[in-house]
Amino acid sequence: MLWSTVAQTVELGWDFYVPVIVFVALVALAVPVWASIGSAAILMLVMSGDLPLSLVGERLFTGIDAFALTAIPLFILTGDVLVRTGLSRKFLDVAEALTCFTKGGFGSATVLVCGMFAAISGSDAAGAAAVGRMTIARLVEAGYPRPYACALVAAGACTGILIPPSIAYIIIGLVLGISASTLFLAALVPGLCILLSILITNLVVNRIYSYEGGGNLTFLEWLANLGRSLKTGWYAFIVPGIIFYGIFSGRLTPTEAGALAVTVTIAMGFLLGTLKFSDFPAMLLSSAKVNGVILPIIAFSAPLAEALAIMGVPQGFVTSVTGLTEEPWILILLMIGILICAGCVMETTPNIVILAPILQPLAENIGMNEIQFCIMMITALGVGFITPPLGLNLFVVSGITGESILKIAARAVPFVLSMFIIVLLIAYVPAVSTYLLPDIFK
Repeated sequence: MLWSTVAQTVELGWDFYVPVIVFVALVALAVPVWASIGSAAILMLVMSGDLPLSLVGERLFTGIDAFALTAIPLFILTGDVLVRTGLSRKFLDVAEALTCFTKGGFGSATVLVCGMFAAISGSDAAGAAAVGRMTIARLVEAGYPRPYACALVAAGACTGILIPPSIAYIIIGLVLGISASTLFLAALVPGLCILLSILITNLVVNRIYSYEGGGNLTFLEWLANLGRSLKTGWYAFIVPGIIFYGIFSGRLTPTEAGALAVTVTIAMGFLLGTLKFSDFPAMLLSSAKVNGVILPIIAFSAPLAEALAIMGVPQGFVTSVTGLTEEPWILILLMIGILICAGCVMETTPNIVILAPILQPLAENIGMNEIQFCIMMITALGVGFITPPLGLNLFVVSGITGESILKIAARAVPFVLSMFIIVLLIAYVPAVSTYLLPDIFK
């Protein structure tokens, strides 16, 4: 294939295609993604000869030698401590009290608690597992079909990477050289829009099928119920309060906010008597396993990204795509399609480190702000988490309930459509993702 521009001609040969084929084959054979990426990077360097093979060893370490990455294990550990101390159930109690005034109240509470958990852990899979164990059985008791209850939790858990603080925004900020704090601020409105779209979708579906009743409280009864819940669970909101205030006020970096949050959560666990020193080995091991999946992918993606850049793949991709059409709205739809499909078949981290450097030049070429591009990319990948065949959240809720993935996916269609509308809004209306940012970023 020949990709050309006025200034340069980029010709890709077997030194590009063979590593790509090897990568796809290894992923299809269930080889760990980090090993698949590493194999493709080494093969590309050997076949092209553009860079010395010693680059791999050097870039493995420099690729993860970033202070911002320290925030990832801290947020993961905070989420794990939150579950083990029982503080996550306080979120559910308050969310249920907040939404019990309307029909479909517990379904709405489930979505809200997903958002609350997302504001602490930054991980969608962790949110799906934690919230699913607390709510799915109760959703079924309330009248929801089990597949729909699973789909509701899977959709709500997508906010794990969409509502700041988010591991995904830390990674894409590192890859593209953008401050994570800036991305967190930009993601706040889009993340809340996604949460609201899921809430509205559930209310509409519940109105059509009458899954859950309720909503018979007077205003005073609702207010009293909410007051009781806040009285017994207000302290759980100290943790997200620390994270939000610290980051958005500029007083703390994401790493510092994560460190303070995990310290406060552990202290609260000991004060409440719900956490013991004997819990630490299992808790740390659980968090280390999650972190151990993310960091090797980032490390092995660094030499691959450098090899692709030297070979001119991002520029070639821009030229190839714009050669088909120069209409920005069509190119945006194409990017969204690529990202949703990628989110269906692969986890967030490899998608970010592989696709962000390739698609970002295309977004820049059509005049899209780099902040807007990042928010659009992460949100589109989030839609992929509840889209078959390999939507990650579908597998998580299926694993904890034993429900068929296909049945869950079928019930998730309304949520996919509502989230897709928000993705389009983010893509075509820059103000959605830049509204809270200083003028320098707009």
